[in-house]
Amino acid sequence: MSEVKTVEEFKKLVEDTQAQSGYKNPIGFGICRVDRGQLNSDKILQATYPIINWNENFGSAAIFVNALKEAGETYSSEESELVCCAGEAFVNSAYDSFAPYINEATGDAHKNVQVIKTMRAQIEAGAFDENSFKIVFIFDDVALKSVEASYLKLYALSQSKVALRSVNLNGAFGALSNCAWSNGKPIELDWLRANEIELKMYGEYPHIDFVDKFPRLLQHVILADNTRILDTSKVRFGAQVHAGTTVMPGASYINFNAGTTGVSMVEGRISSSAIVGDGSDVGGGASILGVLSGTNGNPISVGKNSLLGANSVCGIPLGDGCIIDAGLSILEGTKVSVPASEIEKIEEVNEGVDLSVDATSTIESDIIIKGLKFSSLNGVHFRQNSQTGTISAYRSKREIKLNKDLH
Repeated sequence: MSEVKTVEEFKKLVEDTQAQSGYKNPIGFGICRVDRGQLNSDKILQATYPIINWNENFGSAAIFVNALKEAGETYSSEESELVCCAGEAFVNSAYDSFAPYINEATGDAHKNVQVIKTMRAQIEAGAFDENSFKIVFIFDDVALKSVEASYLKLYALSQSKVALRSVNLNGAFGALSNCAWSNGKPIELDWLRANEIELKMYGEYPHIDFVDKFPRLLQHVILADNTRILDTSKVRFGAQVHAGTTVMPGASYINFNAGTTGVSMVEGRISSSAIVGDGSDVGGGASILGVLSGTNGNPISVGKNSLLGANSVCGIPLGDGCIIDAGLSILEGTKVSVPASEIEKIEEVNEGVDLSVDATSTIESDIIIKGLKFSSLNGVHFRQNSQTGTISAYRSKREIKLNKDLH
C-alpha cells in the first residue's frame, strides 16, 4: 500500500479496517521478540514485549491487522488468540500507515509507532531477523494456548494493566517450558544435555541462575523510582509490585498473580493469588497461604494497614487494620477465643457482623470461634497467651504505619 500522508487518511484506514467483516477489537495485543530453543527452533522459550496494549490503542490494533493482511498473513478473530510472524513486509506496511506520527514517536508518545520505527531501523541496518518477532492478539479472556499470549497476560499483570486475579491464566503452565536461565536468557535443557561434555571440556558451560518456567520480574519490568526489590530471585514475573513497595531479601517472595496494591513492606511470602493492601507489612518469614495451601481454594487478601508478625501464617482473608502476632498461625479451622468484652468492640467496626453466631463453644466468659468466621473483618488483633497457649482475638488498638523514609 502507499504511504499514509495525513492524520485524516490514517483515521480513515483505521475505520475501514475495523468495519471489515470478521474484525474484532482485541482485549490485548503487542509485538514481541521471541527466544527460541537452541535445539528445537520451533519451541518458543520466552517472549519479550517492549510495550503491551490492554483494552486500549485500538487504532494501532487496526493498523497491525491491516499490515498483516498486506503481508499476506491470515487474520482471524474466531480463536481466543492469534500469533503471527511480524516480518519485513508487515513492518514496512505498518511503518507506511503510521507515517503521520513517525516523527512524533519519542519518549512516552506513540509507543506502538516507536516499536515499528525501531524494527524498520533494524531492516535498514540489515540486522532484522524475521524469525525473532511475533504480533500477538488476545480476543477472549479464556485459557491460554501459546507462550506468546501467556507472556502478554503476565505483562498485563506485572505492569498493572489488569487487577490481580482478574484474568484467566489457565493453560500458562502447559504452554511454558522449563528452562535454564542464564543472565536473563532461557536455555533449552535438552540443548544443555546434548552439549554438556563439549561445553564443560572447553570451559564454556554457562552460569545457571535458576531453572523455572517463569523468568524473574526484573527481567521484563522497569519499576517505579520509589520501589525496591533487593534480591531479583524474590519476585516472579507475573507478580504485581505497587509503586513504593519494598521487597527485602531473605525469606521474602512474591509469586505470579500475587502482590501488593499499595505501598507495602514485604519480608515474608506472598503466595500465588494472594494480595496485600496499601500500608501493610508482611513481617520477616511470615506466610500468606496460596489457594493450594489449605485455604479450600479461597484466595487470600490482606487489607490496608495490617501487620503479619514475623513467622506468622495467614490462612484467612484479613480486613483493614488487622494484626497477627509473630509466630501465630490463623487458619480457617483455628479455634480462636474472644473475650466477651471484645465482641462488641470488634462488631462495632464491622457492620452487620454477629460473632456469636455459629460459635463452637464457650469457656467462662470467652466465646470460641473458628478462624474462618473472622474472614475479611477489620480491626482484629490475633494474640497468644504465652502461659496457656490460647489464641485470642481482640479489637486492635494499634495503627500500623510504615516508615515513609523507607518507601
